[in-house]
Amino acid sequence: MSKKTARLLALLATLALLLAACGGGAGEDAGETEAASEPATSEATSEASTEEVPEATGAGDGTLTIGTALPETGSLAFLGPPEFAAAELAVQDINDAGGVLGNDVVLNQGDSGDTTTDIANQTVDRHIEQGADVIVGAASSAVSFTFIDKVTGAGLVHFSPANTSPDFTDYDDRDLYFRTAPSDVLQGRVLGELTLDEGCATIGMMALQDPYGEGLLNNASDTITSSGGEVTDEIVYDPQAPNFDSEVQQLVSSDPDCIIVIGFEETALILSSMIEQGLGPDQKQIYLVDGNISEAMGQQVDSSLEGVKGTSPGSVPTDEFRNRLLEIDSELVDFLYAGETYDAIIVSALAAEVAGSDDGTAVGAEIVGVTRDGTKCTSFEECKQLVEDGEDIDYDGVAGPIEMSDEGDPQQANFQVLIFDAENTLSVDQTKEVSM
Repeated sequence: MSKKTARLLALLATLALLLAACGGGAGEDAGETEAASEPATSEATSEASTEEVPEATGAGDGTLTIGTALPETGSLAFLGPPEFAAAELAVQDINDAGGVLGNDVVLNQGDSGDTTTDIANQTVDRHIEQGADVIVGAASSAVSFTFIDKVTGAGLVHFSPANTSPDFTDYDDRDLYFRTAPSDVLQGRVLGELTLDEGCATIGMMALQDPYGEGLLNNASDTITSSGGEVTDEIVYDPQAPNFDSEVQQLVSSDPDCIIVIGFEETALILSSMIEQGLGPDQKQIYLVDGNISEAMGQQVDSSLEGVKGTSPGSVPTDEFRNRLLEIDSELVDFLYAGETYDAIIVSALAAEVAGSDDGTAVGAEIVGVTRDGTKCTSFEECKQLVEDGEDIDYDGVAGPIEMSDEGDPQQANFQVLIFDAENTLSVDQTKEVSM
């Protein structure tokens, strides 16, 4: 029995009381999560829940329906195009291989926005009403916290390709939340070790105020200090601030060897301020993370970012995978989390095949199993044939091995260390493989 199942059984005894308090889903006040001083938690999200869960209409109707809630707008909009393209490509590959349960998979795409809007909840409501069995998204951990109760409360799978907050691992999610992106416990370790390996004795850190930013800051800081390094600053900032000059001035005063910036699109303003105040990449080694290391970031900053590095989960996309994504969207410049999005949908489809049903709860019960302890396979078509032959399968995806824990977290992950050149274009500096 998984730890989450044990918690769920204990929770059932008091479910009637909790439903009266929670309303069963994420509510209109949940958008305040990102601005709160503490990371979002199960308890905090439940207290904010006031809406009724929309009635799930598609469960068990024989057609696997997948809805996406991915960032078309908002602070992570640069992640949207590769994720949308990967979702479309995955469903195309599934349907070309005969679909799921003898029927084509239905894909309904939608915007997640960010926590300054209620777009994600509106999108999720629409998907549930249209018969979704699986909701793929959001990219932002803070956004996912605003609707996770709504999705799992409706008995549907909530599967994120990019959530990295450690808070999801022990979340009371009815065994229906999964992710193909590794927890920031792993990225924090990779980031901290990278700075020390490259000779940083003192490190200043800036992180946006939300579960992702603060969680990654804490994990990287713990790795640095436990390995003999010194963290001079742990600056948590409001991403909606008009400028970040005072925070950068604090880094000027402490004068660390290296600087880590954990953020989203507001990082362009932070980097510009750092350069203006003498903390540019020609004076300090700067490290970014998956939320801000992108070709789009290089285009937003007028000055050179040559030498700036950043960590990003996932293997380097193969040329074949990139080319196939470009056939879907010829204007793609970033490919971050494309592999994880593709894999989330393939895993969901394989779980439905194993379950013999598109019912969300049935699909969720098989997701962990199709990622470990079976015959290795690397495509939907290959894995589906093994399932039809009665074999247990272990899907390894385009983003690398998944090997999910009972809690729905990948236990193995590859990380790219990306670096900007003189033209503010990214290339892969090195790749690291880590496991829990």
